[in-house]
Amino acid sequence: MAITAAQVKELREMTGAGMMDCKKALVECEGDIEKSIDWLRKKGVAKAEKKEGRTAAEGLTRVLIDGNKAVIVEVNSETDFVAKNEKFQALLDLCAKTILANEPADVEAALALPVDGGTLNDAIVGVIAIIGENMKLRRFELIKKNDDETFGSYMHMGGTISAVAVVKGNNDPQLAKNIAMQVASMTPTYVSRNDMPADVIAHEREIQESLVANDASLANKPDKVKAGIVEGRLSKSLQEMCLVDQIFFLDQDIKVGQYLKENGAEVIRFARYKVGEGIEKKADDFAAEVAAMARG
Repeated sequence: MAITAAQVKELREMTGAGMMDCKKALVECEGDIEKSIDWLRKKGVAKAEKKEGRTAAEGLTRVLIDGNKAVIVEVNSETDFVAKNEKFQALLDLCAKTILANEPADVEAALALPVDGGTLNDAIVGVIAIIGENMKLRRFELIKKNDDETFGSYMHMGGTISAVAVVKGNNDPQLAKNIAMQVASMTPTYVSRNDMPADVIAHEREIQESLVANDASLANKPDKVKAGIVEGRLSKSLQEMCLVDQIFFLDQDIKVGQYLKENGAEVIRFARYKVGEGIEKKADDFAAEVAAMARG
């Protein structure tokens, strides 16, 4: 049967698929819009499967807060260009909203959550088919607070880095946001030394002891002096890891702990995501890529 331009336009607007794909779908399905949508979805799955092997190390993170619940999410794409795409950002929002509403146990459970007649995974696959890049929900963390606690959140450069903190004792949202900004910029691992596992401290001490033992300039120093140097370096290293011991980014003359004390506040917990951290990115060889294209 003859397929009209109006039918192609309608299907394209409904699916976001390419014009030629829409036309082919309508021909295959004899002009039936609903069947054509299914045909394109199946085609999208096939496209997505071919892209699963590509490294997705770009993307965005996001913090979403609703009452006493918050979620921090990371969704990856292959390029930072795609991360600026409206469809990708809508997908990121969808992931955050769906996870926050349903509180799944892990990524696998999140991908199986129902969304618009399918699953969250189906929604991701659908965007992969439209944009043409591999994407994945990499991770998320659900955070809850009590009524007497306050959330603070910060997203840097649209979500390349995101942080969320729970503060108690002072309900000023700006104070909580300042703490989230500190977390985002200074990368603490623990709230305080009290939260640091003994094996982490022991490991860091071992590193500092090895550094001092292998430092030729300290070879003739008394053991007592060497021990003091180890303790000094260990203290500095642990301070950088602990939020309350860090220099406060808004006032270089005080530490975060002092800022909190002066404002009658304490940090209960925090979370921080940076896009792509821990993912080994593939180094592109542009010259080889061009040569391969020239060979056909």
